[in-house]
Amino acid sequence: MNHINKSILQIALPSIISNITVPLLGLVDVTIVGHLGAAHYIGAIAVGGMLFNIIYWIFGFLRMGTGGMTSQAYGAQDRNEMMRLLMRSGTVGLFIALSLVILQYPIESIAFALIDTTPEIERLAATYFRICIWGAPAVLGLYSFSGWFIGMQNSRFPMFVAITQNIVNILVSLLLVYGLEMKIEGVAIGTLTAQYAGLFMAFGLWLYRYGNLRKETDWHGFFNRDAMVRFFFINRDIFFRTICLVAVTVFFTSAGASQGEVILAVNTLLMQLFTLFSYIMDGFAYAGEALTGKYIGARNQQELSQMIKQLFGWGASLSLLFTIAYGIGGESFLALLTDEASVIQAADAYFYWVLAIPFAGFAAFLFDGVFIGATATRMMLQAMFIASVSFFLIYYGCKSFMGNHALWLAFITYLLLRGILQGILGRKIIL
Repeated sequence: MNHINKSILQIALPSIISNITVPLLGLVDVTIVGHLGAAHYIGAIAVGGMLFNIIYWIFGFLRMGTGGMTSQAYGAQDRNEMMRLLMRSGTVGLFIALSLVILQYPIESIAFALIDTTPEIERLAATYFRICIWGAPAVLGLYSFSGWFIGMQNSRFPMFVAITQNIVNILVSLLLVYGLEMKIEGVAIGTLTAQYAGLFMAFGLWLYRYGNLRKETDWHGFFNRDAMVRFFFINRDIFFRTICLVAVTVFFTSAGASQGEVILAVNTLLMQLFTLFSYIMDGFAYAGEALTGKYIGARNQQELSQMIKQLFGWGASLSLLFTIAYGIGGESFLALLTDEASVIQAADAYFYWVLAIPFAGFAAFLFDGVFIGATATRMMLQAMFIASVSFFLIYYGCKSFMGNHALWLAFITYLLLRGILQGILGRKIIL
């Protein structure tokens, strides 16, 4: 194995482990409240978790923008800029987090006005929200640390943090719920505690490995106008790109729901196969992000081109593997998720769309990483916007005679078009 492939795997594999552990925080909460004897506890966790997922997803630019710019500073061996980027990102993240805390009551009112649920679930979900919103500084601070670590070619630290968060969440939630009988409040405090445990661990790991950078940093350029403008422009593009992504994802769920409970269940189950694939591809996208920025910062075009070719070799190989695995065992996997015969039977009519996901989607994931590492965020936004518009045009143009198949056709085309457009727009980076 050559050194580029080794570098890809050293970043990708810990990132994949981190990606897989992230949803465990929510799964642990659901599992604990699932044994409290009432369905509304599960509903409250589902609603509260969904609300925070949307809020924090929108501010994911803190991780992505920080990772891309830091990797370039790392490649250029600009130690001053490495440290300044972490502080800029952390400062912006803290400002956003404090704004969320201050505006928590308007946010809560708007959110629950839009969410159609029972009064009891709303009451419990509001309790969960009011406790967990105080974790915003920890979550957004972790975004900055995670992006910075990846930019520094270190994906092991985010993995350690993610594992620690899950352990703390399990222990504290179990203690509070079953030991002190705190129910929904105990689960929320367990999540909150895990978030701050992760932040403190990230800071501790940073002190251990990179603390010496503080003494070497010239802070006079921290508020450099050009650097701050570049920081906000890059993150602005990623922010609007994420809005497009959220719009497609939320609409996919709501469009399925409008077609009845069975179709909603079918789409939800089939999307789990997409989610599983995305965890793997995101890991390789992080590798592409870190290494692209490193080689661009070092002005090493030859290594950059070679890395991108090998990265896409991994993507194509894994897509083939997933397609075969889904073709052979995908329906058995669905049977593990539900024993509802009507849902499994209805899923058969749409299963071939799942087989198209790996090859339709892998380029979009990997190009996201390459573009973030190259800080070519405007091109990434352009590709995402056009692909998102095509999603809605195809769905509304075909739904009258294709039904739910129109939704899947629109989604597969959206994934494929993202990858194609990014390949066209980013040819200068690739070549």
